[in-house]
Parts: sequence; C-alpha cells; structure tokens
Amino acid sequence: MNLLRTDALEGALTRRREQIPSATVARLPLYLRALSELADRGVATCSSEHVATAAGVSSANVRKDLSHLGSYGTRGVGYDVQQLRDRIAEAIGQTQNWDVIIVGSGHLGSALAAYQGFGNRGIHIAAVVDEDPKLVGTSLGDVRVQSVADMPQIIAEQGILIGIIATPPDAAQSVADALVAAGVTSILNFAPTLVQVPDGVDVRQVDVAVELQILAYHEQRKATATVGGDAS
Repeated sequence: MNLLRTDALEGALTRRREQIPSATVARLPLYLRALSELADRGVATCSSEHVATAAGVSSANVRKDLSHLGSYGTRGVGYDVQQLRDRIAEAIGQTQNWDVIIVGSGHLGSALAAYQGFGNRGIHIAAVVDEDPKLVGTSLGDVRVQSVADMPQIIAEQGILIGIIATPPDAAQSVADALVAAGVTSILNFAPTLVQVPDGVDVRQVDVAVELQILAYHEQRKATATVGGDAS
C-alpha cells in the first residue's frame, strides 16, 4: 500500500513538472535563491512582493509561477519560506545532487570547475576532461583533468546526465555528439555556437558575447536618448 501511494505521489509530481511552462522553470531557481537568502536571515514568512524584489521580477509573475506548484500562500500572511523553498527545490530536482562533467579545462572550464557556488545548489562537478595531453593529469581544485577519450567510460560509471561544453566553437558539435552518445541528456553550452541534438536532449546556450552586445545596445539607446534630449 505504501509503495502504491509512493508511486502515485511520484506520478503526480512528474505530471506537475511536465505542466510547468518553460518561462516559469527558468524563474524558479531565482525564487529558490531568494527564499534561501530569506531563510538564512531567519525570515519565516514572506509575501510575493518580497520574493519578486529579491528575484528581480514582478510580483504578478511570482504569484502565477507559484500557482503552477499548487502554492497560493495564505491571505494576510503570505508564504511559509521554508515550505515554499522545499517545494521549489523538489520541483526543479534539487532534492538530490547532480553529477556534472565539464568538457574543456581552459580558462572557462577551469573557472567553472573552481566555482564554489554549485555545491549548495545541488550541482557537483564530478569530472573534467580535455584533449590536450599537457592538461590531462593536472588538478582543478579537487578534480583531476582526465582524457576526453575516457569520457564515455566516466559518464557510464558515474551515471552522469548533465554535461558542460567549455570548448572552442569548432569543437562544440562533436563534443555534444559525444556527450549524447555517452548518455548525457542535458547540456549547458558555453561555446559561442549552436549545437544540434536529438529529441529528448535539453540544451541551454550561454553566450557571454551576445549578452554583452545586448547590453551595449541598451547603452547606445540611452546615449542616443540623452543626446536627443539635450538637443531639444
């Protein structure tokens, strides 16, 4: 009976995750970070406005997003910080640690491997691989760089499902293909090029240059508006 109940609960949670819009999923980690900060300060309850301010979104977005988790808060009281934090953590799979492999141990890969902020968010850098023989065998914090030729075995033995591409753009597609072939089903791509993957594999693209160009565009608009205002 308990097994049946557990299966039913897991099935309900899976269906709930499938129904959460992509835009909401992208904001949930922001809410989780905000709630963790509130919990660390000893705050027991909060309003949607508190979460919105800390996450940098509108309170309307917060209320709509949290409704997808079945959390509506209590009128006049707000949300229980600890309870809501646990619910979001469960929804985005942060109730367990996820092993990650980084492909590329150059400046970017090294920085990612050394980043201390992953651990408290359920991310564990389990392996780093590189094709450069001069880098293989070196250490990045607690992780030793291994040969990219050993990547399929590493992924299989450790059950790794998430990979990070931190290579030059011309190598990104072949790396993505190798990751998928080895069993990785989610990829974070830092190479400034798009990669093609089969259905069922999720890819998130992080292109710092593009983000800076967007900021440059906004700065240009501000400068143009200022000049136009002075002229008038």
